Amino acid sequence: MTPLLARTTPAAVGLDPAAVRLLIDRLNAIDAVHSLVVVRDGHVVAEVAWAPHTLDRPHMMFSVSKSVTALAVGLAIDEGRFGLEDRVVDLLPDDAPADPSPNLASMTVRHLLTMTSGHAADTIRAVRGAGRGWARRLLALPVEHEPGTAPVYNTGATYLVGAIVQRLTGQRLLDYLRPRVFEPLGITTATWEQDPDGRDVAGYGLAMTTEELAAFGQLCLQRGHWRGRQLVPAEWIDAATSRQVPSPAVGGVDPTQPRPDAEQGYGFQFWRCRHGAYRADGAFGQFAIVWPEHRMVIAINSGTNDMQGVMDAVWDSLLPALSDGTAARPDRTAPATGAPGETIDASGYRLPPPAGAPASPREASIIGVTHALDAPVGRITHLTLFRDEHGRLSLHLRAAGQDRTIRYGYDEWLPGVLALGGRPADVASAAAWADESRLVARTITLGTPFATTLSLRVVDGGLEVALDQNVSFDDTHLGHATARPVTSAEV
Repeated sequence: MTPLLARTTPAAVGLDPAAVRLLIDRLNAIDAVHSLVVVRDGHVVAEVAWAPHTLDRPHMMFSVSKSVTALAVGLAIDEGRFGLEDRVVDLLPDDAPADPSPNLASMTVRHLLTMTSGHAADTIRAVRGAGRGWARRLLALPVEHEPGTAPVYNTGATYLVGAIVQRLTGQRLLDYLRPRVFEPLGITTATWEQDPDGRDVAGYGLAMTTEELAAFGQLCLQRGHWRGRQLVPAEWIDAATSRQVPSPAVGGVDPTQPRPDAEQGYGFQFWRCRHGAYRADGAFGQFAIVWPEHRMVIAINSGTNDMQGVMDAVWDSLLPALSDGTAARPDRTAPATGAPGETIDASGYRLPPPAGAPASPREASIIGVTHALDAPVGRITHLTLFRDEHGRLSLHLRAAGQDRTIRYGYDEWLPGVLALGGRPADVASAAAWADESRLVARTITLGTPFATTLSLRVVDGGLEVALDQNVSFDDTHLGHATARPVTSAEV
């Protein structure tokens, strides 16, 4: 892929290389960061991908999509299509109830953008999987509080403001943003999940590369200005990234865990951070952190629940170097073209494969034997372990009546393709015997935060099977069962 941003050394833009290396090392200790792009003064000074992830693969952005949607809203307002104080029921007349409640009738675009729609909880789960007509279903839900009060994180609100843009422009968000923002920035890989009616879902579903995420952050840092053009009104960027309301309440969060960067306030679909920064923020560690005071953007994709830990790594690694005064004075002997100066060696990073031995004496008792589970685990009903022609472990699974085979590397991630959710997905898998009785087999779905771990324990008369996922909006434990040997006639 053609780089979107110029490259240089940290020293060329006045940044201590040791601070950047410390950031990489601290992120390396978190399970699991997938990719990092650090930008200062519009130049990439470090980029890392933790294998098997790569920097050229689009990654799921989750709620970073909300911040991108906010730019579309600002552009549509600037074009005179609607205003911040316009009522939602007037902008979506075909979807609004004939006799809206007072709270619904007073709900405006501003309320949707600031997560103050008046709903008591996130509404998106009420429509996902419910068929067509998401906007109509959302507008039929109770609005428990007066809009403008009680901020609650609500992806359904973002869906509605995205639906307004799409109705009044006649275009998908993706198509509307492409000539206005994406093409000027060089963003070419972006895709967006759609609802059953063909609308981009706005509050999530966007995918793009980590460098494209960094370019989006750089556009925000430059207040909508890009290479001689004002792509987005500067006043809109200022408003969207400023504190408009207190931080919205987020469901499912452990209140005992400190989350200082979640308590700094909320703009128009952007979160405020400590230290004068703000961010686009997506579930499981997707970040575009914009730090205007230090002219920096830090783009990160991950598959972790430790989102505060990711941000702590940024502040703890970079802030001391940026606060001591030396970082504010670029090394003018090192032109911002890449050399001279110390470069950051970011090669050799990888997510750790399962630890253990490549084989076990107990393996022979189950190789080539098909086992039937006494209850489905992650839809798996049968499994057979075998060695392929290269001596690698492979697992043949029957799940929901469909057969699939996963091949595992040992101490390395072996690429493959699996049919997941009815469509092929690129994966990487590795396995090891944690002890003589237990095989741990992990599969990463590339371009996503998700990885599954299948654990097989050899016991008298069969297997104990457990399946877990690293991160999830629901339970990460996907099930466990016992399995007994069966003949081919029983499969």
